[in-house]
Amino acid sequence: MPLQTRRACVRDPRPPAAHCMNSRDTIAAIATPPGIGGIGIVRVSGSSVPRIAHGIVGGLPPPRLASYRRFRDDNGEPIDEGLVLYFRAPASFTGEDVLELQGHGGPLVLDLVLKRVLTLGARPARPGEFSERAFLNGRLDLTRAEAIADLIHSTTETQARLANRTLQGVFARHIERLQTGLTRLRAFIEAALDFPDDEIDALSESDLDTSLSQLLTKLQELLATAQQGELIRDGLAVVIAGAPNAGKSSLLNRLAGRDAAIVTPVPGTTRDVLRAEIQLDGLPLRIIDTAGLRDSDDPVEQEGVRRARAEIAHADRLLWVVDDAADPTASAFATALRPAGVPATLVRNKIDLSGRSAALIAHPDRVTEVACSVTTGAGLDLLRSHLKTAAGYLGPEGGEFSARRRHLDALARTTAHVQAAAATFAATGAGELMAEDLRQAQHSLGEITGELTADDLLGSIFADFCIGK
Repeated sequence: MPLQTRRACVRDPRPPAAHCMNSRDTIAAIATPPGIGGIGIVRVSGSSVPRIAHGIVGGLPPPRLASYRRFRDDNGEPIDEGLVLYFRAPASFTGEDVLELQGHGGPLVLDLVLKRVLTLGARPARPGEFSERAFLNGRLDLTRAEAIADLIHSTTETQARLANRTLQGVFARHIERLQTGLTRLRAFIEAALDFPDDEIDALSESDLDTSLSQLLTKLQELLATAQQGELIRDGLAVVIAGAPNAGKSSLLNRLAGRDAAIVTPVPGTTRDVLRAEIQLDGLPLRIIDTAGLRDSDDPVEQEGVRRARAEIAHADRLLWVVDDAADPTASAFATALRPAGVPATLVRNKIDLSGRSAALIAHPDRVTEVACSVTTGAGLDLLRSHLKTAAGYLGPEGGEFSARRRHLDALARTTAHVQAAAATFAATGAGELMAEDLRQAQHSLGEITGELTADDLLGSIFADFCIGK
């Protein structure tokens, strides 16, 4: 379909790509974890750093050279002593003047140092405010800033590796290449709209169709890679449910590799929700054991059942455990009130008593079954393998970078806008409609790196950071 150049709408110019910030206030925080340690750090950032340094250590040390100083109170009395590091703007983490006071790691002495810094003109930093300033001052894009928090909170080696790759800019470079492709397409379409009577040689109409197809392929590939990164970062919430005495708590203990739950022959032992965090070949799992589901007059057990159903409703995957010796037809599962849309696996436990062989049965039109024995361990490797497969996990080497749910949402919206542009081109060739679709695609893509991001989103992102970072 030829590109139609009739102007039918006013196109908004693309917003500027960078934010900038020149904060007048200075922030400070203890940057090391709470508790007693050999070293404690108070970090300061902002325009008042020279005055604060003069007040607490007698002056600014040379930039990027560790200096040994005494930290003094307002009467000149020593509070502590240690190393002082000064980073002159803009060559610092935040892009502002930064001072680090590295003293002893006692809570009281750190509080005294921070109190002195605050009296000299700083204010307490909000969680993540140092990283937020680094982003706003152009020192980090949003993916790198988020990767700092992901690295700090990593619980597996795979999570740490992917967070490091994101921090090094692997994810951001993918976004930059896609933005370049979108800019090239928009430039051609905008030129055709603005100069309909001229010959536009930059891109032929056949090339336009090819470029749209190639862009869609790259977006879909990046979305698949990001899904692996998000899976490795967030893992899965796996809820264990079923009738009392089916072996749910025993399964939790087996998967966790420790006695996380009390196990007795008495039905209804578990009254509350129990949790354990494990990893399967680099895939984090949050295993949640719940009270046995049955009718009861006991108000405590009723509350346990209510909590169990609440956990099931929010599960990424449900493991419904049945006693294969007592209920070989799994009738309890067939009649269970399971929320629609919650992926489930039927775990036939106690095959050491029923005589069934360990097996993984993937029904094409029904829930997958795993026959196992928590007591002997038979079939548990099949269950672990099934959990990885069901999650779509490709293994520890399958991820390329760390990603978050908001990244997947932005990539999905970007893909939808490009698909709309391609459909418009195939159906009508209406350039003004294509230009708007591609503009929205570029806007959605820009949300990932923070090129185009609402202030309320920034607030929610950085609020999850540590104080002092």
